[in-house]
Amino acid sequence: MEMQRRDFLKGLAGLSVAPLCGSTLLAQDGKVRPIRFGVIADVHQDIMHDAEERLQVFVDAMREADVDFILQIGDFCVPKEANRNFLNIFKSFPGPQYHVIGNHDTDGGYRREQTVEYYGMPDRFYSWDQQGFHFVVLDGNDRPADHQGGYPRYMAQDQLEWLKQDIASTCKPTLVFSHQSLERENQGGVQNGADARMILEAENERAGFKKVLACFSGHHHRDYLRTIEGIHYPQINSASYFWVGGSFQKVRYSEEIDRKHPYIKYTVPYKDPVFALVTVDLEQKELRIEGRRSEFVGPAPWELGEDKDYWDAATLTPDVSDRGVVF
Repeated sequence: MEMQRRDFLKGLAGLSVAPLCGSTLLAQDGKVRPIRFGVIADVHQDIMHDAEERLQVFVDAMREADVDFILQIGDFCVPKEANRNFLNIFKSFPGPQYHVIGNHDTDGGYRREQTVEYYGMPDRFYSWDQQGFHFVVLDGNDRPADHQGGYPRYMAQDQLEWLKQDIASTCKPTLVFSHQSLERENQGGVQNGADARMILEAENERAGFKKVLACFSGHHHRDYLRTIEGIHYPQINSASYFWVGGSFQKVRYSEEIDRKHPYIKYTVPYKDPVFALVTVDLEQKELRIEGRRSEFVGPAPWELGEDKDYWDAATLTPDVSDRGVVF
């Protein structure tokens, strides 16, 4: 496997389409000011009774922080007219807003193309430049040829080829966003996430500097950061809850709320919305995450059955933790 990886990196390193960026981009003192943006994940308007209030807290906080843009990274809402007010809360932010498609954003028989149009996205996967940075949005909901059922979690070859060309064509420091993580292939992440990671690692090797800095994801409703081959993978926790399933269900709010929102009893909700304010500072060579913390509504998962090891309690928290990493 390691030999295959080295051969893959060597092959991509020889691409002639890419510009020669040099190795000094990240040392341009003062020429690229820090960029600050807000990230929220897995609000789940179609499950939570108070999703609108949670989203409003996020938008108000990011407006007050005067961030450069906001982004939601999936499981936001399905594209139906009843969710229009929820979407408009996000749109009320007085600056650029960006979207990632989650696996639940097409529930109820909707197609990805409908969700793209409803959100106002340029496409399922796309990129943009802002303030000296390059940003990439990926779609982990492609269906593999050998799909065995359930929600697909895959990136087809056309998307991987696009990713390879897109990041090779820029000299700007790059951040990547996907709903499903690229580093939990056997735990619900993109099942061919290793292919995407090798493209990112190969481009850093070819460019001769740390071009791809980090890949943000949601989906897993957990709180952690992993680093693989020098690229950071922050997992942004759900703004709303952790799903525990039918074996651990419990009415958390009231019988009335449960009747109107029957899936809440399969979750352990967070009392307050959690999300992140991210700062990337090239002069300091630092990526900072300022997170929000909350508490569980009612008993924690391990109080319903099974022990903390079963739940991986270290990452199952009602928080987005503060973090700082260097590159």
